[in-house]
Order: sequence, then structure tokens, then C-alpha cells
Amino acid sequence: MMIEKIILDYLDAALTNVPCKMEIPPEGLTLPYVLLQKTGSAKKNHLYSATFAIQSYADSRYNAALLNERVKSAMDAAHENLDSVTASALNSDYDYTDTTTKNYRYQAVYDIHHY
Repeated sequence: MMIEKIILDYLDAALTNVPCKMEIPPEGLTLPYVLLQKTGSAKKNHLYSATFAIQSYADSRYNAALLNERVKSAMDAAHENLDSVTASALNSDYDYTDTTTKNYRYQAVYDIHHY
């Protein structure tokens, strides 16, 4: 199974009542929600790594920050809960509010090692 699907399903289950998607459907999504994007990957000595940007959207900057904390808690435990993930490390996280659309969001960037 692709690592994108594994992480997406894991976050969708871990973040109760918050839909996790890889793209916003044409009809849109109701706040809050989480978007997942793989931004890169590598393979070395038969071991894989991937970098994910995980965006937490909410109705306020504060609520986006709270959702980001929930995402980080889930991702910090990913290697304990997913057989194919050997490590999950926070690279960085920050306020990523879209000033053009005024969508409040935070982004957490994670480095995942998996097989």
C-alpha cells in the first residue's frame, strides 16, 4: 500500500470528527479539516523515506493551532501504531494562514521512514 494512503487512513482514524483528505473536493469541505500532501521521497539501502506537509484548517487561527497540536500528537505516535512506519519526526510546524483567502491553517512537516 502507498505510504500516502497509510498516513491518510491513520490520521482520518486518529483525528475523530475531522476529515482528512489529499485534496479539497469541488463541493468543498466544512471546517475543520486536514489536508495531507507528500512533498518528497527517497530510497536508500532498501529503506524508504517521505516528507509530508500536513495542513490543519479551522475557523480561527487558535483552532487551527489546536488542530495542528492534535495532528502532531498523532504523527509523533505513528511509528508505534503503524507496522510499516519505522520513524516519524517533526521537521517543522508553523502558522500557514492564507492571507489571500483568509483561510486559517497551520502546517506541520513530517519526515517519515517506512518500508
